[in-house]
Amino acid sequence: MKRQVVIGLEIHLQLKTMSKLFCSCSTDYIGAIPNTNVCPICLAVPGSLPLLNDRAVELAVKLGLALHCDIQDNTRFHRKHYFYADLPKAYQITQFEYPIAAGGYVDIIVEGKHKRVHLDHLHLEEDAGKLVHQTSDGRLSGAAHSFVDYNRGGMPLSEIVSQPDINSSAEAIAYVEQIRQLARYLKVSDGEMESGSLRADVNISLSNNDGSLGTRVEIKNVNSLKSIERAIEYEIARQNKALDNGEKLIQETRLWDDATGVTRSMRGKESASDYRYYLEMDLAPIEVKPEYIKKIYQSLTEMPWEKRDRFIEQYKISLEESQQLTEQLEIANYFEECVKEGASPGKSANWIRSEVQSILREQKIDIINFQVSASELGKLIKKIDNRDISNTQAKDVLSAMLDKNLTLDNALEECGAITGRITGEALEIIIKKIIGCESETAEIIRSGQDIKGAKIKFLQGLVMRETRGSADPIEVLNILNVKLN
Repeated sequence: MKRQVVIGLEIHLQLKTMSKLFCSCSTDYIGAIPNTNVCPICLAVPGSLPLLNDRAVELAVKLGLALHCDIQDNTRFHRKHYFYADLPKAYQITQFEYPIAAGGYVDIIVEGKHKRVHLDHLHLEEDAGKLVHQTSDGRLSGAAHSFVDYNRGGMPLSEIVSQPDINSSAEAIAYVEQIRQLARYLKVSDGEMESGSLRADVNISLSNNDGSLGTRVEIKNVNSLKSIERAIEYEIARQNKALDNGEKLIQETRLWDDATGVTRSMRGKESASDYRYYLEMDLAPIEVKPEYIKKIYQSLTEMPWEKRDRFIEQYKISLEESQQLTEQLEIANYFEECVKEGASPGKSANWIRSEVQSILREQKIDIINFQVSASELGKLIKKIDNRDISNTQAKDVLSAMLDKNLTLDNALEECGAITGRITGEALEIIIKKIIGCESETAEIIRSGQDIKGAKIKFLQGLVMRETRGSADPIEVLNILNVKLN
């Protein structure tokens, strides 16, 4: 039986602040000695009082505006009560009835089709600590007890809650990628799923025959794109199988086991009343005045989807090329700097997506640490455009610039490319030599049997190799055609 998949996502995004949401402790917890970035507020010492981080509010508003949300004034924090070992207060300070941003939407592209995913709201809350399951000999499995590291406790989180508008794992991945890309463009978060800066709760249900929503199942804290995809696909299959067998699904929270590739029941899904929400009286309402919102709105830069569409229109490149070039703001800026040097947009896009990205992956570095500046690469590509050097020569020049730390001019001289192309009589001599060495191939072409042109292209390739790429391929083909036809 064909059922409609209905998915809603709750994305937990750590905000990039220097201090925690309600105290002045450092947020640099990655690799820190456990329980060193803590204070009485982090540890919920009786009598300690939270103090709201203004920077976290600013980043949340900035993110909300970019997501087309309505920023709310006089928003409040609540206490969400539940017990967990890494939550020392036995409640979490979060926003419940009065989130800082409401509504909004995210536009995604899946298989070339545009889709709008509507948002319910964005709210602020504090993160919990971290449990470490470790044995006495240091192994991280088979532990009889757990340790608690509160360094992460109190980190500022923005939780972005979508409407149930997503209908496949591919759409879910595109949605998460768009949120992560936006966060990085705005510099409100690094969005690193590996370190826990971005985590997702996935809510999945299958619609009934009458179109009404089925029983919703939540999968908690999935922390990689691949895991999100696998968890969704598994859960869809599990729910379909259960319904086909006449079983009744229960509303519950499940955990994703990445090693075995299955979801496991964790607990029955709580409702709002189970958490006993009530107002956090130690924190005053957040006043967000129109002047404050206007100032933040004016600080917004070009959004990633705006840049993607502009690149297509301005530089006449494909959607795929533009998506890859604008995935990271730094790559997009590098591309535009190349073009400013007079390099053609199409060839610049190809070089950055192939040669440059290959080197970045090999060296495991970001574009900001790439040794060749955008200006130098642009000048190199311009030489290809002007047919001063061949594509092959340009690759040799780029390698010399990287391996020997040379400037463009020095690398051109090092590779013998500064003298320009082989042409005219010198080129004809080389072509005559190649034809003489490949007399059988030449006769096939003369006899008219090279219908698809494979043989003449073979000779063209030999000439280009003989000249080390310093001849114009079009000129080579023209001379071959004259001499053989």
